[in-house]
Amino acid sequence: MTITSPSSQLKNLYEEDFNLWIEYTIKLLKETRFEKVDLDNLIEEIEAMGRREKRELESRLITIIEHLLKLQYWTAEKEDNQRGWRITVIEQRRKLNRLLKDSPSLNRFLEDIFLECYQTARQDTLKKYDLSSAIFPVSPPFTVKKIINTDYLP
Repeated sequence: MTITSPSSQLKNLYEEDFNLWIEYTIKLLKETRFEKVDLDNLIEEIEAMGRREKRELESRLITIIEHLLKLQYWTAEKEDNQRGWRITVIEQRRKLNRLLKDSPSLNRFLEDIFLECYQTARQDTLKKYDLSSAIFPVSPPFTVKKIINTDYLP
């Protein structure tokens, strides 16, 4: 790859061929040619990476809560679906714990987003299955520790 372009051409490359922009940016960083790096877009991409990890954490937490609620409170059709709900909880916990292992600083966000995630999971599950709002408690019946505990299943 031989791009000897000024920063403005790199900005164009970012818009035209994102993968090539990444490859070239990595090359410049490895060669410590920092003055050539498209800093604005690089900063934007690093910030986006952080947001993606937080969104993934939130998404996995919501999915686990949804399935724990169904396992604990939903009696209709429970026998038919219980195995699938358990499988989903186990898989999502594994992925959530891998995310937390790779980025331990995300642990501090768990408590911050827990109540909002619980409410989202509760509302989504009620809507998805057209259930009465009385089926699930308004306040979380379990803690963050229980949610991420691989041995906990209601």
